[in-house]
Amino acid sequence: MTHCSHANLELLPERKETLRCRHCHLTIAADEIGEDGYCPECFDATKARRADFEKITHDSGKVRYRCEDCGALIESA
Repeated sequence: MTHCSHANLELLPERKETLRCRHCHLTIAADEIGEDGYCPECFDATKARRADFEKITHDSGKVRYRCEDCGALIESA
């Protein structure tokens, strides 16, 4: 266990809407998917244009911080 006092905290940005490909399991922000809406990883690997994604929900209302000294992640409600 670390003895860090977590004196240097960095506020982490709120997570964007995230999608996961049902075939290759790539996790990507919704706004990073191209205009055609297919998975770039599946296309690179197999040239298949798969657009079968599931939405990943994130706990809203929580604020996340990272300690710049030890790298610990801290959540608060």
